[in-house]
Amino acid sequence: MDFDLTKEQEMIRKEVRKFARKEIAPIAGELDEKEEFSEDLTRKMGEIGLFGMFVSEEYEGQAMDYISYIIAVEEIARIDGSQAATIAAGNSLGIGPIFYFGTEEQKQKYLPKLCAGEGLWGFGLTEPTAGSDAGGSKTTAVLDGDEWVINGSKIFITNAACDLTMGVTVQAVTGERENGKPEYSCILVEAGTPGFKAVPMHQKMMWRASNTAELYFDNVRVPKENILGNKGDGFHQMLATLDGGRLSIGAMGLG
Repeated sequence: MDFDLTKEQEMIRKEVRKFARKEIAPIAGELDEKEEFSEDLTRKMGEIGLFGMFVSEEYEGQAMDYISYIIAVEEIARIDGSQAATIAAGNSLGIGPIFYFGTEEQKQKYLPKLCAGEGLWGFGLTEPTAGSDAGGSKTTAVLDGDEWVINGSKIFITNAACDLTMGVTVQAVTGERENGKPEYSCILVEAGTPGFKAVPMHQKMMWRASNTAELYFDNVRVPKENILGNKGDGFHQMLATLDGGRLSIGAMGLG
């Protein structure tokens, strides 16, 4: 088996490294010191195709292989972990669930702008009492007529509280399985929905220029069509999403 990178992958490494040195390196220290998320850098990363790298062209993605995406994350991380976190979470955790599990309508509605770097999407899994434990969420979603009513909170959610944030994917308890364990589903909540509040977090130990948020849901109502996939799919959707996210975290460590 040939483990060498292709010419295209080597070119991606070269171009992303060049971009990171030119655009990110001169201001990375200042952004970190000020704990300042840069929308300008995020848009620039979108302009060179660093969002939606594994998404098909029909949704304005780059249609690249996953190795190319991992290479890009690694090269950004060589210069600044915060910008790499924005890219990694933006792709694996934000875009990924919608692309892999969303309806055609959901994909057409959200992916083009997300893939262009003109918007960001959060991944609402972690809670104060449950880290990346897809089976530990306490946030609830109850179907009331044609709407989901969501209550609960999330913490340490990347890309979820800036002006570019379009919304978040929320894992919530939506019932009980036959074995008595909670049934989880994932639901899309757009920014600005009444009862939904996203609060930026500060004084982090690292990735200080990455946007991180606490999320609060107080009787948040969204259409029942906002469910991602089928009712009860949330646990497996989150596990699959975390698998992709962990690959990008590994790339950040390598970078």
